[in-house]
Amino acid sequence: MKAVVYTHARPVEAEDALIDADLPEPVPHRHDLLVEVKAIAVNPVDAKLRRHSDPVGEPRVLGFDAAGIVRAIGPEVRHFGVGDAVWFAGSIDRPGSYAELTLVDERIAARKPASLSFAEAAALPLTALTAWEMLFERFGLAEGGGAGKSLLVIGGAGGVGTMALQLARALTGLRIIATASRPESRDWCASFGAHELIDHHADMVAALRGLGLKGADYVFVTRDSDRHWPAIPRLVAPFGHVGLIDDPAPIDVRELKPKSASLHWEAVFTRPLLGTPDMIAQHVILERLADLVDEGRIRTTLRHHLGPINAANLIRAHRMIESGHTHGKIVLEGFA
Repeated sequence: MKAVVYTHARPVEAEDALIDADLPEPVPHRHDLLVEVKAIAVNPVDAKLRRHSDPVGEPRVLGFDAAGIVRAIGPEVRHFGVGDAVWFAGSIDRPGSYAELTLVDERIAARKPASLSFAEAAALPLTALTAWEMLFERFGLAEGGGAGKSLLVIGGAGGVGTMALQLARALTGLRIIATASRPESRDWCASFGAHELIDHHADMVAALRGLGLKGADYVFVTRDSDRHWPAIPRLVAPFGHVGLIDDPAPIDVRELKPKSASLHWEAVFTRPLLGTPDMIAQHVILERLADLVDEGRIRTTLRHHLGPINAANLIRAHRMIESGHTHGKIVLEGFA
């Protein structure tokens, strides 16, 4: 089968940062779905692994977000059949979606939204799961709750930020503030549900006070949390919640103590990586998200379609990710 792999950790400028390859077809076991990949999205974690995780000469297939068709199933599969259209975010410990065929555990996959194309669907799973788990599991928000409370999303135009804005707007009564620094990013955040906008390159504490808030009840930091940390303890309200998803340099969490504020970590791969007893929760969440999409309450965040899945196009995608200036999701579709 066709695949795009890397064999050594390389900067994106290297000729062999990503290479086209031909690999054996995988065989499904137990809860596995063998999925024919129709479309994929590229995420910051893809570029991070390519730069820093060295497979020591063995070809490794990156990629997590995908949408495709089930072509075979393992003996313990109960929720899907051959021919089903599915979407998923995969797991960090298995070969990924930069391949014509990939394996995914049925407990972290779900039916693709009927109203979306494969490319439109591929843009959503990883970021939607991350945002959902932070809002409704780590922060403990309830659907329909949040009235009288505020949510500050730092980095609102990114993939996870955009999904947090959409989910909070569709499913809670929160007052939603997003940070964005460029006019196009501000417009993007407003279109996906932000009530108000502030600039994360300016004084966010002063900006929040200018909106009449001494602090936000929930502060969701989607990137650069170490750079923003000096402001974060001042941005969160007493007894509030701070959520992080990146890998910051050391930060002093003791600064949250005067406000009795809580710190939450979210790693979307925790369930599949550790095989937690509630692993099927991601199947349930993705099914719920598919309903929200088909009801018109959540929409795709696809912004850049780079063409077929091959090494050259994926290198373009990784360059865009590493620039730090993209908003919306980057998608590739089909194998030429």
